[in-house]
Amino acid sequence: MAKNLVQNLSRAATLRQLEILATVYRLGSIKAASEFLHLTQPTVSMQLKKLSESVGMSLYQMIGRKLTFTDSGREIAQSATRIFGELGALEMRLADLRGLKAGALRLSVVTTSKYFIPHMLGPFCERYPGIDIQLNVGNRRQIIERLEKGGDDFYVFSHPPEDVDTVSTEFLLNPLVAIAPASHPLARKRRISLAQLAQEPFLMREQGSGTRFAIEQFLQKHRLKLNVKMTIESNEAIKHAVMSGLGISILSAHTLTFGGNAGLVELRVEKLPITTSWHMVWPKSKSLSPIADRFLQYVHDEGRQLIESEFRRTGLVTKQLR
Repeated sequence: MAKNLVQNLSRAATLRQLEILATVYRLGSIKAASEFLHLTQPTVSMQLKKLSESVGMSLYQMIGRKLTFTDSGREIAQSATRIFGELGALEMRLADLRGLKAGALRLSVVTTSKYFIPHMLGPFCERYPGIDIQLNVGNRRQIIERLEKGGDDFYVFSHPPEDVDTVSTEFLLNPLVAIAPASHPLARKRRISLAQLAQEPFLMREQGSGTRFAIEQFLQKHRLKLNVKMTIESNEAIKHAVMSGLGISILSAHTLTFGGNAGLVELRVEKLPITTSWHMVWPKSKSLSPIADRFLQYVHDEGRQLIESEFRRTGLVTKQLR
């Protein structure tokens, strides 16, 4: 059976059909794939139908408006993803041999890291202007889903998922600080106890957020319960809610350093900031392309120094970087 499937694929399936299938699998819908590939939806559907007929198996099914891959469709899509990953890596290795710097670097990052990742990318793009950067930003659940499909070079998390087989490397501190409006009574205090912090109305990130995960671990460690008044899914919305006097919060210092902090101050709370780190993550089964490997070296050296120097320059800094 497996031998016949391989023979059918090699005889009838085209690279274009496999590319379409892998794109639909990665993006989750025929509409999104057609827009990404600059094809019409009927063309995408027709090519997938031809591929399905070639292998003699159904690749996906529609349940309501939701596209769900069959086991065979998922296996072929994942194999196709690996094939195109190897072809992309080969292209960049050949480009390196020609003395060129070409190809693509694909990054998927959780929302909080979107504040500093572009600042890292700027100098890297200037150095390698021929590189096509594809940056996807999503919540933790969305980035984990992309990691499971393995279509990107790197995935940036503050807390890498433990149930996915990956390689992970820390590259930057991610200090979480308590913030309040400048007019808040606690803003004038030189030392604030955790008990005082717990009495204030608190604005919390949503369940599943890496920031919330770190805060909950901190609360458990110190046997502390916060006075949570509101759950908000956006760092920007939390900042504006704090500015409006709806409560105080704990956020990554990166959201303030690179996302703006007008009207906000860092509270001097004992045992804060909460110390976490940013991680570059990629599937263990995936080899790094030359460009990805070069970018990882850059991040660990110049990229990290760039972000840390910006921390020192702004004045809204944390104890670890003072």
